[in-house]
Amino acid sequence: MNILVTGGAGYIGSHTCVALLNEGHSVIIADNFVNSNQSVINNITKITKKPIKFYNVDVTNETLINNIFRENKIDGVIHFAGLKAVGESIEKPISYYFNNIVSTILIAKMCQMYNVNRIVFSSSATVYGNNSSPFTESMKLLPTTNPYGETKVICERILLDVVKINPRLSVSILRYFNPIGAHESGLIGESPNTIPNNIMPFITQVAKRLREKLYIFGNDYPTKDGTGIRDYIHVMDLAEGHVASLNNTPVGYHIYNLGTGIGTSVLELVKTFEETNKIKIPYEIVGRRPGDIALCYADVTKAQVELGWTAKCDLTTMCRDAWRFEKNQSLINY
Repeated sequence: MNILVTGGAGYIGSHTCVALLNEGHSVIIADNFVNSNQSVINNITKITKKPIKFYNVDVTNETLINNIFRENKIDGVIHFAGLKAVGESIEKPISYYFNNIVSTILIAKMCQMYNVNRIVFSSSATVYGNNSSPFTESMKLLPTTNPYGETKVICERILLDVVKINPRLSVSILRYFNPIGAHESGLIGESPNTIPNNIMPFITQVAKRLREKLYIFGNDYPTKDGTGIRDYIHVMDLAEGHVASLNNTPVGYHIYNLGTGIGTSVLELVKTFEETNKIKIPYEIVGRRPGDIALCYADVTKAQVELGWTAKCDLTTMCRDAWRFEKNQSLINY
C-alpha cells in the first residue's frame, strides 16, 4: 500500500516509516520539522535502502494537504502530526486545540474526498484520565488533566462520527503508553528540538553529561518504591503495532492499547539503564508534577488477539538502544 504518514519525521513516526518500508509498503511523509529534523528522512533511507516521498508542510494547511492527496494515490493514512507536550499544552491551550484538532479534521476530510478508507490515529493513554490501571479500551473516559489529553479525546470522537457515515472506512485508534528506545542502527531515535517530553532523553542526556542530573517527580506515590509506575514500550515494537493495525484492522472503528502490559517504576528504569550501560545516573527527587498519576499501564489483550501483535523487547533492550542512539547523535548530523 501507499501510506501517507503525517509527522513521519518525528520520533514514533520515523520508526513507523522504517517498519512500513521493511514490510513492503511505500511511504509519503508530511512533516514541518517543528519537533524533528531533515536528517531523519535521510537516515530512514539509509536504514531501509528504499526511497521516500517527502512534503515539507504544516498539516493544518488545507491547500497543501489537498495537493498531497491530489498528486498521489494514497491507500491509507497514519496520522501522527500533532503537538504533544503535556506541560506546554497547559501554557498554550489554543495552539494545541487548533493544531491537533484541525489537522485531524483535514485528514478525515481529505480521506473522504479521495476515497481513502484506512486511517490509523496516534492517540495516547492520557485519554484514560484518572481511571485505575490496567487500562482497558472499553473504559469510560474520564476528564483528562491537560489540553493535550483533551485534544486526543476530541479527535477520537471526530473519527468515530466519520466512521458512522462511511461504511467502507477502517479507523484504528492506537492509545500509546510510554515509548522509549531507538532503532538498533542508532541512526534514528528520540531527539526533540526543545526540552524533552519523555523521561528517556533526560536519562541519556545525563549519561552523556549534557545535564547534571535527572529530576524524579515524586517518591511518595502508593507504589513499591514511591515513584510513578509506567508501561514502557520499545519504539520499534510500537512501530510494528502500527503496521499490524494497518494490515489487520477491519472496516469500522477500533481502539487498541499499545504497551507491554508491564508496569515499571521510574527508579527501576533508571537502575536498568545504569546496569545495562554501566553508567551512573545522578538524580534528585523533587515534588510531584500536577496531573501525574501513580499507576499507568495497559491491558494489551485486545491488540494481541485482534491484531496478532505483541511487544517483544524487554527493558534492557530499550535502555541499550536509547543509549546507542544518544552516543551516535553527534555522528549523524542531528
